[in-house]
Amino acid sequence: MIRAVITGSGSALPEQCVTNAEMAKRVDTTDEWIVERTGIRQRYIAAEGETTSSLATEAARKALEDAGVDASEIGLIILATATPDHTFPATATQVQANLGCRGGVAFDVQAVCSGFLYALGTADSLLRTGMAKKALVIGAETFSRILDWEDRTTCVLFGDGAGAVVLEVRDTADDGPGILATKLHADGEHKDLLYVDGGPSTTGEVGKLRMKGREVFRHAVVNLADVLKEVLEDAGVESGDVDWVVPHQANARILDATARKLGLSTDKIVVTVDQHANTSAASVPLAFDVARKDGRIKQGDLVMFEAMGGGFTWGASLARM
Repeated sequence: MIRAVITGSGSALPEQCVTNAEMAKRVDTTDEWIVERTGIRQRYIAAEGETTSSLATEAARKALEDAGVDASEIGLIILATATPDHTFPATATQVQANLGCRGGVAFDVQAVCSGFLYALGTADSLLRTGMAKKALVIGAETFSRILDWEDRTTCVLFGDGAGAVVLEVRDTADDGPGILATKLHADGEHKDLLYVDGGPSTTGEVGKLRMKGREVFRHAVVNLADVLKEVLEDAGVESGDVDWVVPHQANARILDATARKLGLSTDKIVVTVDQHANTSAASVPLAFDVARKDGRIKQGDLVMFEAMGGGFTWGASLARM
C-alpha cells in the first residue's frame, strides 16, 4: 500500500500578539462581544518585514527538523495562501530559495481557508504517482494585509501565521500510517458571501475582505458535515473511530455545530481559534502542529482534517499518524 505519510510538522507566528482588549481600542467592539460570537481571545499580526514567505519558511524549517529531513531531500513544495508575497512568482518558489532546495517542483494553491486541504490532496496524489519522494505542504497567510480595519465585523476575526507538514512516500500495511482518503469540493455560486473586492484583473488593487457572516456560517455547518461523512465512507471508518478532528479555525460556534451534527464529542476537536483567530489556509496545519507538540495527537491516531473557505471551497482528509 503506497501512501503519503506525515512525518513532521512545524508552525510560525508573528511576534506581535493582539488581544481583544487591544482590538477594542482600534474599533468599536469589546472582548465580551468577540468571545461570545467567535471564541477568539487574541490573534497575531505581522509587522513590517514579516511576510507570508518568511512565516512559511520558518514553519517549513521547523517541520523539516521535526521530520529529520534535510531540505535538499524535498522534491515538492506546495504552499496554500490567499495572501502571496507577489502576484507572481509563486510564494512557494521564494520558500524553496530560502530553504536552498532548488530544482524540484514548487507552486502555490489558492483555495482560501480550504487551501491546506487542497494542497495536501494535491501533494498526496503527486507523491503517489512518483513526482517526488518527499514534500513540504504549507499553509501561510498575512490576512492582516487585506482586512478593512474599520469594519469591526471582520477585522476582529482574522490573524496571521503559518503551518507546515512533511510528507514522505512509504510502502505501508493496510492499517499503517498515511493519508487514507481526501474529498474536495467547490461552488462558485456563493462567491459574493466571502470575497476580496479587488484583484489584478479587475480593480488593479489588492482590495479588502468582505463577508456575510450569517450566511457563511449556515453553509459551513452543512458542507463540512457532508464532506466529513464522504471521507469516512470512502475510508471505511466510523466517526467513533476518529481520534482527533483538526478543523479550520474560523469560529468556535461552527466547530461545535459541526461536531454535534456528526455526533462527535467536542473533546475530540482540536481548538486553537481562541489563540490564533482565523488564519485562513494556515489554521489547519497550525492547529495540527500545536496538538502534536503538546502530546494530544500520537502515533497511530486517526486524524481528520477539514476546512471551508471563500469560493466556496471545502474539503476533508483522513490520515493515520
